[in-house]
Amino acid sequence: MKNIAVILSGCGVKDGSEIHEATLLLLAIDKLGAKYTIFAPNSEFTVVNHYMGVETDEKRNILIESARIARGEINDLITFDASKYDALILPGGFGAAKNLCTYAVDGANMEVRKDVAQAIVDMHTLHKPIGGLCIAPVVIAGVLSNGVNLTIGNDRATASDVEEFGATHTDAEATEVVIDEVNNVYTSPCYMLATHISQVYEGIENLVRSILESLD
Repeated sequence: MKNIAVILSGCGVKDGSEIHEATLLLLAIDKLGAKYTIFAPNSEFTVVNHYMGVETDEKRNILIESARIARGEINDLITFDASKYDALILPGGFGAAKNLCTYAVDGANMEVRKDVAQAIVDMHTLHKPIGGLCIAPVVIAGVLSNGVNLTIGNDRATASDVEEFGATHTDAEATEVVIDEVNNVYTSPCYMLATHISQVYEGIENLVRSILESLD
């Protein structure tokens, strides 16, 4: 059975992993006959009140908050070993842009967390599939600045930033998957464009299926 690693960035669309995307990703992996292993960085992050939409004075831990989605079955990203996994996928949510990297603050001048970057580099070195949903492809583009082809949908400003990293951006609809066969990278817009949760699942299932088919 194929084992897909998933990196979460917290719990909640405004300051962590987008919960629909994260949960539907786990569902798609399971439904398509693979297993998943969940990781998250072990560090603090700023918190957003999801009801009011404002930042609070709280500090929470990315790993601990991500464990809510993982039902406690989660690993510190520092322990990630690319040799043990068949693929790596990052769901979106604002946490991908502010907890896994600094894109939310620094835009095209962002930096990617070292543990996140190392996981992506290690998988890429082994030519194993790497997937990104929603805004998470920005993280991948920030690490693989080698002309990797990916999508965040059709937002011109974000696409321009992706291209500044040295990546190539391809416009795509919510349920479509852009596949870079050379770099073994798979991306889908999900909630960057989707207006219904069913569209999000369709895009995610298409992405996971494409990755698993590449492993056959």
